[in-house]
Amino acid sequence: MTNTIAEVRTRLLTRPMARPWVPDAPQMHVVVVEITDDDDHAGTGFSWTPTIGPQAVQALLDHDIRGFLIGRPAEPGEIWDPLWKHLHEAGGGGITTIAIAGADLALWDLAARRSGKAVSELLGRRHSTLQTYGSGVNLHYSEQQLAEQVRRWVEGGHTAVKIKVGSSELSRDVERVRLTREILGAGRRLMVDANQRWDLQTAERAVHTLAEFGLDWVEEPLRAEDTAGYAELSRRVAHAGPKVPIAAGENLHTLYRFRDIISAGAAQVLQPNLVRVGGITPFLRIAEAVTHADLQLAPHLLPDLTGQIAVTLEDQVWVEDVEDAGLYPLGFLSSPSPVRIGCGRLSVEEAPGLGLEFAL
Repeated sequence: MTNTIAEVRTRLLTRPMARPWVPDAPQMHVVVVEITDDDDHAGTGFSWTPTIGPQAVQALLDHDIRGFLIGRPAEPGEIWDPLWKHLHEAGGGGITTIAIAGADLALWDLAARRSGKAVSELLGRRHSTLQTYGSGVNLHYSEQQLAEQVRRWVEGGHTAVKIKVGSSELSRDVERVRLTREILGAGRRLMVDANQRWDLQTAERAVHTLAEFGLDWVEEPLRAEDTAGYAELSRRVAHAGPKVPIAAGENLHTLYRFRDIISAGAAQVLQPNLVRVGGITPFLRIAEAVTHADLQLAPHLLPDLTGQIAVTLEDQVWVEDVEDAGLYPLGFLSSPSPVRIGCGRLSVEEAPGLGLEFAL
């Protein structure tokens, strides 16, 4: 007999950032979601939004998701689709999928703990370790600060790094990418991320200009919603050399949007954020679609969570390791997560469920 959901509780945690991603956003927010079933088994998940909307996410969980879930099967595979349809009037993605993620993760954690396993075991682990890349939100850094950060990544064993571009003057980006490449040398991988700062013409010029530094991808050159623009940029880049892959996806929220990008040939690297897409359930569907299309999957952020799911995927992926942005160092967790990162590799230790013990 399937257990049913008896209670859903939430709490909002806010912590200061050791290295703020932008000067006017010094904090990060996590909404902890705890679900209990009718046999008093409990699971814990979380919704995450670094700057905007944590109170709105919590309100949606407390006022709409809780009432829908109570009395329904405590099984993530049975809950996700009807819950998404129930909330669709408030939007197909964004706050709705971010809020759903908290419930989905809690249900996966509950299911794994109920079976005495880690979530990675429940899904079927395929990889013992995965490669990571050093990443930072560093466009506001001076060249000296950027150089120090890149050297820390190299000294830490990373064989790939990603830096921010999108300065008001392309010449500034050129000098910063040149500096990074000089520190990395020819044998390490380099990616850049424009965080949606360019229009089509600027992006085309920037990609062609920065290509000389041997880039593995240019991330989010355009607004995330501009599928036609991405398709046109990819077409233009493909007809000029050297060819630089275009990456997108951290601000896409549904399988439908990823299918749109894939069918339009708009990006060659797809980057779903596990929380923004609504949790493990839709993330696995998106990963399957990307693999089926023979495109590169590069999950976005949150290695404490993403790493646990990445080791279960069919293909090996690179996991993003943002400097000083782990859940435990920031104070969200009372003990370290099961994910360990060192010498440019990620591994996952055995722990019940997701193994995330949130602070009070």
